Amino acid sequence: MAPLKASLVFASDLSRALSIHHGLDFIELASYASGADTGGHARIRLLKDLDCELAGRHVLIVEDVVDTGLTLNYLCKTLSLRSPASLAVATLLDRPYRRLVDDLPVRYVGFTVPDELFVGYGFDIDERWRQLPDLRLLRLDAQKEF
Repeated sequence: MAPLKASLVFASDLSRALSIHHGLDFIELASYASGADTGGHARIRLLKDLDCELAGRHVLIVEDVVDTGLTLNYLCKTLSLRSPASLAVATLLDRPYRRLVDDLPVRYVGFTVPDELFVGYGFDIDERWRQLPDLRLLRLDAQKEF
């Protein structure tokens, strides 16, 4: 199961590398910044739900990047209510120093990265550079086409 969109490329490569029988499904969430109308809390909205049942299945959430963990925490709690046999997270990029949630089931980490912007390999800025075949650091002083 992979939250869309940036995780799609990583999930595809991971799926091809796995030698065990597995399925793929996708879920999409949107998080909104806190404000006066939300009482200062982040709001998360489900944009696309899963098509498969999770009860009794081993579930691996494939994430693009884990930062504060707030959205991932919401996702894990929501999916746990569906009674999976197990629930774990694989993330391509991790920023544990930004974590606001401690008990996330992040089991597999590709790279621990600094607090900088990355593009390519599914990551984008305003839908630009998502198609690049590898991850690249975006320098804000030189936002040029790659």
